[in-house]
Amino acid sequence: MSRTKRACVLSVVDQPITDDEPVTFTGVARAANVSHWLVYAEGVREHIEAARRRQGRAAPNGARTSRREPAGWKLEKPLLQEDNRRLREEVERLKRAVRRSRRQQLDQFGAADLGTRVDELTAENSLRTERDAAPAQAAELTPDTSTRSRTISLVPERACAA
Repeated sequence: MSRTKRACVLSVVDQPITDDEPVTFTGVARAANVSHWLVYAEGVREHIEAARRRQGRAAPNGARTSRREPAGWKLEKPLLQEDNRRLREEVERLKRAVRRSRRQQLDQFGAADLGTRVDELTAENSLRTERDAAPAQAAELTPDTSTRSRTISLVPERACAA
């Protein structure tokens, strides 16, 4: 029984390397369906450690190769990438819409503000025109002061003469 389990462990040791997965004691124990103490036992541990060293040499700079993704992830990855692309496009579209809306608001505010300012300046101009015209109109309505003073001075003379 022990020999068959050991043989099973030894046959499973190289499977993670071919599947491009990291070789671990726990992974080998699970794949062989044996206990953890068996994979650490003498004669088995050396094979697992040798497989880990082979895998380490195969990876650049001593780093492990990327872990194998579950099959479901392979299906979900393109879907998620497409969702991300679509969301990025939507974000850009919304940003453009906000910029356009702000520009329109500023243009509308600017036009309304300019219209108000033109009205204010027109009212101010008409007030100035009326103010400047008032002295001229007053001069036309009031008699000449020199004539008036002469008239006032003549009235007492007549009174005396009469």
